[in-house]
Amino acid sequence: MRASRLVSLLLLLQTRGRMTAAELAAELEVSVRTIYRDAESLSAAGVPLYGDAGPDGGYRLVEGYRTRLTGLTEREAESLFLAGLPGPAAELGLGPVVAAAQLKLLAALPPQLRDRAGRGSGRFHLDAPGWYHDTEDVPHLAAAADAVWNERVLRVRYRRWREPREISRDLRPYGLVLKGGRWYLVAEGEQRVSTYRVSQVLELDATGERFTRPADFDLAAHWRTALAEFEAGRRRGEAVIRLSPRGVRRLPDNVSPAVARAALRDAADPDAGGWVRVVIPVESTAHATGELLRLGADVEVLEPAELRESIACEVAALARVYS
Repeated sequence: MRASRLVSLLLLLQTRGRMTAAELAAELEVSVRTIYRDAESLSAAGVPLYGDAGPDGGYRLVEGYRTRLTGLTEREAESLFLAGLPGPAAELGLGPVVAAAQLKLLAALPPQLRDRAGRGSGRFHLDAPGWYHDTEDVPHLAAAADAVWNERVLRVRYRRWREPREISRDLRPYGLVLKGGRWYLVAEGEQRVSTYRVSQVLELDATGERFTRPADFDLAAHWRTALAEFEAGRRRGEAVIRLSPRGVRRLPDNVSPAVARAALRDAADPDAGGWVRVVIPVESTAHATGELLRLGADVEVLEPAELRESIACEVAALARVYS
């Protein structure tokens, strides 16, 4: 355990440069005192590790020092080849680069690890798009990725859902996110950081202008916050419904995960016929009508009256079509 931690400490300093004892302790989930002891052990072993005092101090390796440690465990070697996603990498224009990197890594591994690492790609496969959705056409993805890497301002013409449908903006791209097989560009516009679906970009040009990405911008944290705000914003009301036993089973496959979680979390006890009364969040009457009609006769809307009336009108229209 300690040997693994010493290797991790060394690689952290090698990849990130100067780090304080507190930062290292947080990364390795140990105490600051443990970091002091580990740093002394590395120095005693001949690693050129130096500690500077003061507000700008910290631990660092001597300039130019690189370790040649290759102490991968079997599970680490296997996991490296599960991390390479050939589909998304190809869309980003990195398919040949990823293949070349994997080939070099395989060549550097000892034979016993090479065999185990190669097993991963043959036994696990990631198919990112969700069911009932084809992969989107994203002709501007590679150019967007290049701008993200090189911190270049983009000028885009974009199609959105509300009026005006087409807009033109200069964007400072901070990152790309692959969600459910769809690519999203997280970028700062004139006023704030927003999310743009890459398939809806109609034109994209690099302006040649450079920008500096904020050092404290956390793409994963921003994405989690954006998703939470999206879910909260799209739920503008509630509906009271009854579900048959079959409807309860079918619900998760026919409504959004947020609606299914809310319904099953607060479900009342079944009545004599097995039907349960639940309260679900709704985005709008029209949207809820479309979702609940998928359940057919396994659902009955009790409230609000306008949603019950909307479904009744749709059912009557269907009856006229098929009569």
